[in-house]
Amino acid sequence: MLGVSLNKAFYHPDFSLQPAWNSLQFGLLVFPVNPFLGAVTICLASLITWAKKYRTISQKPLHKGFAILSLLLLITTGFASHKLEAFLGLFNLLPYFFVFAGLTSLIQTPAQLWRIAWIMIIGSLPVVIIGFGQLFLGWSFKIQFLWVLIDLTIAPGGDPPGRMASVFMHANTLAAYLVTIFILGLGLWLDNYQKLQQKIPQKITTNYHPIIFLTITVIANFLALILTNSRNAWGIAIITCLAYALYQGWRLVVAGFLSIATSILLAAFAPEAIAQFFRRFVPYFIWARLNDQMYPDRPVALMRKTQWEFAWNLTQQHPFTGWGLRSFSGLYKTKMQIDLGHPHNLFLMLSAETGLITTLLFCGLLIWILITSSQILWKSESLEPENRIIFFSYLLAFIGWIIFNTVDVTTFDLRLSTLFWVFLAALCGVCYQYKSRHHTNSM
Repeated sequence: MLGVSLNKAFYHPDFSLQPAWNSLQFGLLVFPVNPFLGAVTICLASLITWAKKYRTISQKPLHKGFAILSLLLLITTGFASHKLEAFLGLFNLLPYFFVFAGLTSLIQTPAQLWRIAWIMIIGSLPVVIIGFGQLFLGWSFKIQFLWVLIDLTIAPGGDPPGRMASVFMHANTLAAYLVTIFILGLGLWLDNYQKLQQKIPQKITTNYHPIIFLTITVIANFLALILTNSRNAWGIAIITCLAYALYQGWRLVVAGFLSIATSILLAAFAPEAIAQFFRRFVPYFIWARLNDQMYPDRPVALMRKTQWEFAWNLTQQHPFTGWGLRSFSGLYKTKMQIDLGHPHNLFLMLSAETGLITTLLFCGLLIWILITSSQILWKSESLEPENRIIFFSYLLAFIGWIIFNTVDVTTFDLRLSTLFWVFLAALCGVCYQYKSRHHTNSM
């Protein structure tokens, strides 16, 4: 039954952390549709872990790096023109660093990675169902109870109209969530598929419930992802499929995806004579969305190239301290006479608002995590074969987040930010355990 897959890591290997582990699991399950309750229980899990493992957490070099980063962010706030705005901007970063540090000591084993992935897949079902109802059944409602305890707003026809947004505030936000779920779901599907392939020739009794459930869920998430009309998410989904196919050594699948991707790109960007041929097969809403023919009259100020150039000019004017967190929106409105929350690039936004030193340290910490995780994955003696696919899935989700934030910014959404730092903590927590095990064995 499906429950067999969910039974992995029901109990925490450290009995003292069982309450924290229970709190985290509950928070992740309800988080998509009730972010307030989810955030509270996830933070509670981190706080409990901090109370139990304070010395272990505080001694890790990565966490010291984030502590230095936090100090630099506080310093840049002191140089900001609008200090209150910059101070409020700290809440989009510093609390997540704290939660991340605690969860790295809570999530320790690949079995926990499996369980988190399954919980996230199950939790995505209400989001997808509501999204389909929003677009095709005209669902529209607003439910509020005790302000933030329950706050669900479903815009009729999507937000923007015609693009699925479900319970999220914008279609791009939903796309960032769905692409992460799609990556994890595809990893779980591949693992179950491999296990079935091993059991069938040996005539071992097989349970098809997990693979059927995952097939339906992955397809539903993929269709919802397409309906968000997010070019960035489409690209990441294709890259993810190629990465899994390369990892599995499926050359025909790789060739197929490359052919599809090439056809789409030619339909969107090739000379008219060539493009017309491919547009017979590629749907209009895909190629026209890619080359912006779907929105031909978009103002120059809304184009990413304009926003990126403006952010980089701000960086050059104050390269060391930046202009202060949350300053970009006001400065851009003054210059362009248009409201825009961010420059659609997290790293350019940070360099403009906090300076190059702070941004480079942040990027350096992410690169360290990426390199360390890659080393754990590819060293044959580090990770057991049966756990490689789930670890690879979390690594892909991390890379997908980086790619997404080069053309958008996810730090202002509570759900996206929290889930990212949970996934990153899971990746780092398992890395810590394997590194310490290898160090112990070599002594």
